[in-house]
Amino acid sequence: MVYVKRALPPRKDNGQRGRVFIRRAPLNRKLRPKQLLSRFTVLWVNTAGVPFSTAGFTCRASSTGGTLLATANFDNFGTAIFNTIPTPTARTLVIRTFDADDNLFRTRTVRSGISAFAIIG
Repeated sequence: MVYVKRALPPRKDNGQRGRVFIRRAPLNRKLRPKQLLSRFTVLWVNTAGVPFSTAGFTCRASSTGGTLLATANFDNFGTAIFNTIPTPTARTLVIRTFDADDNLFRTRTVRSGISAFAIIG
C-alpha cells in the first residue's frame, strides 16, 4: 500500500485574525434571494426523504397540452436534470417517470415558477 502525502493549503495570514467585518445593505435596496438552480431538477425520494436508486429510469416533461418538451435520465441518486428547461419554469409541466422497459411509474403536474420538484413515493 502506497501512502501519498497530500498537499495542504498554505497558511496565509492577512493580518485580520480575530476580526469580523459585517457589510450592511443600503436601506433603500430590496434584497432578493439568489437563484442557485439554473436548470429544472426532479428528485425522486421515498416518504422519509431518502432518494431511490433510479439508474435506468427516465423522466419526460411535457406541456399540459401533451407536447413533449424534454427528456432527462435519472442518475443513481434519484436526480434528473433537464438541461433545456431554465428556471424558474415559465409554464405548467406534466412530469412522467418511466423505467428501462418504458413502463410508466408516476405522473405529476408541476406548477410554473419553480426550480426543483420532488416526487415522493
